[in-house]
Amino acid sequence: EICEKTLPSNHPDLAISYNNIGLVYDNMGEYSKALSYYEKALEIKQKTLPSNHPSLATSYNSIGLVYDNMGEYSKALSYYERAQDINQRTLPPTHPHIKITKENIEIVKKKL
Repeated sequence: EICEKTLPSNHPDLAISYNNIGLVYDNMGEYSKALSYYEKALEIKQKTLPSNHPSLATSYNSIGLVYDNMGEYSKALSYYERAQDINQRTLPPTHPHIKITKENIEIVKKKL
């Protein structure tokens, strides 16, 4: 609440706070709340970062994980693929995020 009141609505620190709150709800199994906060963080990042910024990929992957946990596998796959597209364009081929996202894609495809 303090950040929301003191920072501009598109401030990067606000995106970090929303992401962290989303992570807490995600770990608690409160996926709807997690999704809401991850989406708020993503909105700020989309307004303030280049469209291929690795931080966007991290947000897409987090949202994909929530949808995966909610059993919404086609939505999860869509977000994982967005994340992987950015990862492959911006990170070295051996970067761990590429491997992790690839594994997430393979796992969710088996659930479809």
